[in-house]
Amino acid sequence: MTFAQLLFHLANFVLPALALAVLMPLAGRWVMGKAGVSWPRRVLCHAAVGSLVLLAGLMIQGHDGRMATYAALVLVAATLEWGLHRGWRA
Repeated sequence: MTFAQLLFHLANFVLPALALAVLMPLAGRWVMGKAGVSWPRRVLCHAAVGSLVLLAGLMIQGHDGRMATYAALVLVAATLEWGLHRGWRA
């Protein structure tokens, strides 16, 4: 595997977490109004936590791309966004 292939593989691994990291703060503002935490900080929190969820799914299930991992990613992202709107500090 070349270095470029490795980078593309890692980028595709975290792409669902990064997509949710951008979309969840926008959806949170639309659904719940303005949050107490800034938008860039919320994106960073979602990216970090989402990547950890995907990594945990990979370690527990043996390979990536399982629907249970994606379901956990969505639940964790929604819970994090709710918590950030409730006043959790990042």
